[in-house]
Order: sequence, then C-alpha cells, then structure tokens
Amino acid sequence: MPNVVFVAPFAMASTVRFVRAAASLFGVRLGVISQEPPERLPIDLRQQLHGFSQTDDALGVDSLLEAVKSIERQLGSIDSLISVLEPLQVPLAMVRERLRIRGMDAATAHNFRDKATMKEVFAAHDLPCARHRLCSDATQAFTFARSAGYPLVGKPPAGAGAKTTAKLANDSELQAFLVSTKPAVGQEVLLEEFVQGREFSFDSITLHGAEIFHNISDYHPTPLLVLENQWIQWGVVLPRHIDGPPYAKIREVGPRALQALGMWTGMSHMEWFQRPDGSIAIGEVGARPPGAQFMTLMSYAHDCDMYRLWAQLMIYEQVTPPVRSHAAGAAYLRGQGTGRVKAVHGLDQVQALIGAVVVESKLPQIGQPQAESYEGEGYVIVRHQDTSVVEAALQTIVSNLRVELG
Repeated sequence: MPNVVFVAPFAMASTVRFVRAAASLFGVRLGVISQEPPERLPIDLRQQLHGFSQTDDALGVDSLLEAVKSIERQLGSIDSLISVLEPLQVPLAMVRERLRIRGMDAATAHNFRDKATMKEVFAAHDLPCARHRLCSDATQAFTFARSAGYPLVGKPPAGAGAKTTAKLANDSELQAFLVSTKPAVGQEVLLEEFVQGREFSFDSITLHGAEIFHNISDYHPTPLLVLENQWIQWGVVLPRHIDGPPYAKIREVGPRALQALGMWTGMSHMEWFQRPDGSIAIGEVGARPPGAQFMTLMSYAHDCDMYRLWAQLMIYEQVTPPVRSHAAGAAYLRGQGTGRVKAVHGLDQVQALIGAVVVESKLPQIGQPQAESYEGEGYVIVRHQDTSVVEAALQTIVSNLRVELG
C-alpha cells in the first residue's frame, strides 16, 4: 500500500481532478499538501484522504519539506511525491532528494524548468529548436536582436508556456520588455527567434526511459497569437490518425529530446512548430501533464481516463498505453470587451448545427467575472471518428458563438 503525497497549492477544479484520480487507485494512502484549508476540497474527496497538511508556501522548498514530514508522521514513509503544476517540479525534486523519495531528481527537473538550460541541452544533442540567447542586460539583448532579426520571442527562463511569453516586433518593444522584466545576472531573460509556422503539442508518457505513448494536438491559431488578441476564440484539434508521414519528424525528435533532458518515468507536454518548408523546431517542454483541458481531450480521443492513467504511472509505474479511437477538439470561449459576462450569443444556433458531436461543455454564466487565463470564460469539447468533422464543428463554434462582456 503506497503512501503518496500530492501537492495541490490551490483547490482548482483541474488540480482536484488529478487528486481525485490518485485517491481512487486501489491501495493508495493519499495525503495532500495545500495552502488552503481542507474544507476547500470536495467533501467526498476529503473522506478519501489519509493525511493533510496546510502550509503558507507550497512552492518553497523548506516549507514544502516540513509539510511532507508532517504527512509522513501521519502515514509513515512516503513512496511518491507528486504534483501537476509546472512551478512545483524543481521544489518537489529537491524535497525528494532530501527525503530519498523515488522520482525525478533536481538536475533533471531543472533541465525542464529552466528554458535556457533546456535549449543548451537541445543544442548539445543536435535537436532542432529556435535560435536563442540568455540575456542579463540590454546590450546582450540588442546584440542578439541584430543577429537573429525581428520578430523575437521574450520570456523568463522559468516561464510556463505562452502565459509568460511576449512577441517583440522592433527595438521599442524589446526595450519595453526589458524595462518590465529587469534582466540582471542571475535574473536573465530568454530571447528566441520567432518561428514562423503551425504550432502543435507532443504529449507523451515515458516509462523507465522508453516512450510508450504520444499524443499530437494542433493549435488553431498559435497560443502566442491568442495572447496578443484577447478577442480571439481559439481551438485545438487532436487528429484521429497521428502515426502517418505528416508527424514522422516529431515522432523521431520528441523522444530523443525527452531522453536528452533526462526523462525516466513521467508525462510531458512539448510545444513544437512546423515551418512552411516542413522542418520542425521544439519550443519548450514541461515535465508534467498538459493543461487547458488536454487531458480531457485525450480521454475522449482514447476512450479512457487519462487522469487515472497518469496517477497509475506516477504511483505504481505501471500503465497500459491507450489506443486512439476518435478525433477530439476543444473550442475556448473568450469574451469580447471587459467586465463580467453580459450575454452569450449564438448558443441555440451552435446547438442546432453541431450538438450531436458535443460531448462536454463549460458554458459562460451570466454575471461571472472575466477570466484571467487565456483559456477564456468557457469551452466546448467535440468528438467524432472523422477529424474533418471535428475541425468543422470547432469552426462553427468559434464563428457563431460570442461571449459579450460588460
């Protein structure tokens, strides 16, 4: 009976779903660490827990260490220490090393978390990625801009995906970025060439050093364009067939990149680009499951519970790779304007046109506040055995459904 600690700083719905999956596994004795009181968790989930520790700082190594020790006093020796949040991966690894808990070590976690180190690893292993430079001052930044040319992408080296990314089109925008980020020695920013092309994800499961499962998702449009335009409602498509020639390069490069970074057992989320000439470039990789409903989408595409599968992987290191049976996709509903949700237009029309392929939705509610995340105020998930049907359904949603803020 493994004793497992799940670090969930906040009881967000997406995180709770992973906690619930871990708690449901046979024989698991689960303890939770959070910055929130246990009452923030659903009552049925609380009844499944065997330990709980509240801490003021779930991201701090010392406070996290003490919280794990608290759970250890409740459960006994800890077998697994897990979380799904990107900023927690290095602190978790450091605590694992101090308490000798099996799992990813700090050096490997750093390879994934520090995007400049990641690019150095890619370069050392001849893996395709964007030209880049870690800059501690304006001189270095403008020197790189002169050599690489605009547009550039700027990000803190420990950023999580597109959320902390800025597209820089000229000297003035680069200067504004440097003023806002204040780079210095030890607090560098990462500048990259802006890769022109389509963007995808490569989500994979590695077990004991071997890639045993992968998923490919196609972004419509790219996340960076979505961030730059708050009015854009965007979508992601998981094609039914992903093992043919169109994705051959990433199927070869993706596992090599994970091996170079040190992935042994875990799930990862890789963002990658396909240029107009067919060449590819890896953007960055997180040593964690994907967000933005991707796990739910993969569950629909494979007729399985990917949340539970992840928990089995991380706790028991045993998993049967699922078989893809459908295409799936999500449309993310983003409000136009500012303020709270005032109205949702076109819902009846969308329901009449594509209601038969809708399998899940979270619709914006009148009065709810504007979302802080680029995922928007709600989403609609569709599924079909034909990829073209999924693509058409998503286009119908984003073209006809409009969320009005005011």
